[in-house]
Amino acid sequence: SVSSGGVPMNYVETLRKQVGHTRLILVGAVVLVVKDGHILLEQRNETQARFGLPGGLMEWAESTDETARRELLEETGLLAEKLTLLGVYSGKNYVTTLANGDVFQSVSLAYVASETTGTLQISEESFALTYFPLDDLPRNIVGSHRVMIEDYLSQL
Repeated sequence: SVSSGGVPMNYVETLRKQVGHTRLILVGAVVLVVKDGHILLEQRNETQARFGLPGGLMEWAESTDETARRELLEETGLLAEKLTLLGVYSGKNYVTTLANGDVFQSVSLAYVASETTGTLQISEESFALTYFPLDDLPRNIVGSHRVMIEDYLSQL
């Protein structure tokens, strides 16, 4: 979206200016990039060095798969050739409290991308992108993302 001054703003920032610290329900998407028995995990700057899946919150007028593709590209430099829906995740385990005290509950759609193009590159949101063997994952994975990965593994 664009502010009245023509400056780009993201949907959540625009919404927060209207509702302050009111609790929100927001839609997001994450991507499990899986290739050759490995999964791509990201260490973001704001998650105490825990590993997680690339993804983020939906912008105005985006579909969930567009959100997944955009976030994957922004955070990893990769383009998803094909996305397959793994599942929809919501509930009390998807409540997040940000450093500034804002609280939101996410409805997250998890997609699997087994074919990607592009060059892997770290964004300003992260300090590491690492492919891990699916049978040897790190312990410190964001809890909700671990559930998604376990769901994926249970379908193999």
